[in-house]
Amino acid sequence: MQDVYSKLDDLLHPRSIAIVGASPRLTSAGYLYTSALIEAGYKGKIYPVNPKYGEILGLKSYPSLVEIPDQNVDFVVSVVRAERVPELIEECHVKKVKLIHLYTARMKETGIKERVELENQIVKKAKEYGIRVLGPNCMGVYYPKMGISWENDLPKEAGTVGGLLQSGGLSCELIRYASLRGIRFSKIINYGNASDIDESDLLAYFANDPETNVIVAYIEGVKDGKKFINALSYAAENKPVIVLKGGKGEAGKTAALSHTGSMAGSSAVWSAVLKQCRAIEVASLDELIDLVTAFNFLPPITGEKVLIAGGSGGTSVVSADIWEKEGFKLPEIPDQLRGELRKNVPELSDWIRNPIDRSIFQTQRMEKITPWQAFLKASEIGNFDLLVAELVQSDPWPDDVWKQYLDDFLYNVLKVKENKGNLIAIIEIQGFIDMERLRWRLAAQAVKTLSQNGVAVFYTDSGAAKALRKFIEYWRRKTRVS
Repeated sequence: MQDVYSKLDDLLHPRSIAIVGASPRLTSAGYLYTSALIEAGYKGKIYPVNPKYGEILGLKSYPSLVEIPDQNVDFVVSVVRAERVPELIEECHVKKVKLIHLYTARMKETGIKERVELENQIVKKAKEYGIRVLGPNCMGVYYPKMGISWENDLPKEAGTVGGLLQSGGLSCELIRYASLRGIRFSKIINYGNASDIDESDLLAYFANDPETNVIVAYIEGVKDGKKFINALSYAAENKPVIVLKGGKGEAGKTAALSHTGSMAGSSAVWSAVLKQCRAIEVASLDELIDLVTAFNFLPPITGEKVLIAGGSGGTSVVSADIWEKEGFKLPEIPDQLRGELRKNVPELSDWIRNPIDRSIFQTQRMEKITPWQAFLKASEIGNFDLLVAELVQSDPWPDDVWKQYLDDFLYNVLKVKENKGNLIAIIEIQGFIDMERLRWRLAAQAVKTLSQNGVAVFYTDSGAAKALRKFIEYWRRKTRVS
């Protein structure tokens, strides 16, 4: 497995990249890849290749790959038609190319016999020449540390989450949606049809990658079951591996076949394999991002005692139900806190519960203690495994009063974060109909503020509770094994 890592890692550190089919046309893939490399800050040489143009985005364009003056070109991105690729492979051989990424599509995934044969022919010839193939039918490599990207607006900062995904669209959604919660990636590799470099190679790679602490995967099908099980087991021994399996339903299987040409396999078999290999299965992109959020921000947690604050009336009741349904326990508020309240706000001392309901802190009481000050005190005094701060926007207060409440929330929640690592925040962002509403903008800013300060942010109780249940089970299993 270490050998697989070394060989692939070398491919991911190219000294030069050629975009064959580069173009100045804004809507073209050739423009997208060329501009993305420039915008991402790639430090190596960038060679646009297209006989129609002498210059593209300020870079000299070459009529063909073989006319590039450098003797070697390490990495080629192909955005030309499928019929042109066999000739391109010959040019890659001349230029001693190590890796070709085929954005080029309409091959095996079409199911057309001639197209399947074309893909097989391309891979066979590439292997003869010692050229590795990524794809076809994929977005390729997102590696922010190296300045390699496929779109201009993806984050430039590197993180510690690595991903292998068969879908380009899902890769983009993962990067964008996770980034809103402060998550950054070491690398995302979208591998499409997996004609050469496949899911097993990439699992072995990420298992040994020192830049990656958590592995996420979206897989529609596998080429070699035994190889996959070995690679997945190996990876899951080393790091958390979160897997979203595509094509588990009948319609999904059909979609997977037309998307990447993958045979999806039965749902029950897949779930059994993932469990056997100790990977963590999720059912949606939302679940995947929730679980990544937990692993990215939280220390190992094995206990189930939860302190919750921030709901009001029925929202607190439902919140408690959700967490208890997932097996969490909500202990009583510490007696020491009740004693302090009895001295200063006696009417609250017997009323306050877990969850801490903000509606019992009327305006006059907030002059003495706010719900978030009570949350901070309870977190300091009590023995809780997990601290949950919930910000909802349903209060009938004027916006200026709600902003004061939000400021108090942020101040005390960040104080809790300073003292304790086991904190999460649930921010219910409402207001997509009225995008200009102040509360929506302030809540969105709160997500950014919290994530920048290392707080795990979720959008719903149910998403957080499900993710934390899997997170805790992972660390319990690791503790038992060690």
